[in-house]
Amino acid sequence: MFEFDQYLGFLAFLTILTIGFWLMIFLITFVIPYWVFGSAMESFNEWKEARKKNKLKVK
Repeated sequence: MFEFDQYLGFLAFLTILTIGFWLMIFLITFVIPYWVFGSAMESFNEWKEARKKNKLKVK
């Protein structure tokens, strides 16, 4: 059915496919939400600080 080099190529293909699949799952479920949430929190904190400084200048 398969010769040995074809078998190794097939195993390499499955390994790369599996690594890519789990990397995509990791990126979609952890890295991207962490990045988006962290960016939103940082923007919110900067907005809050700017609002606080403007409030102090008015008084």
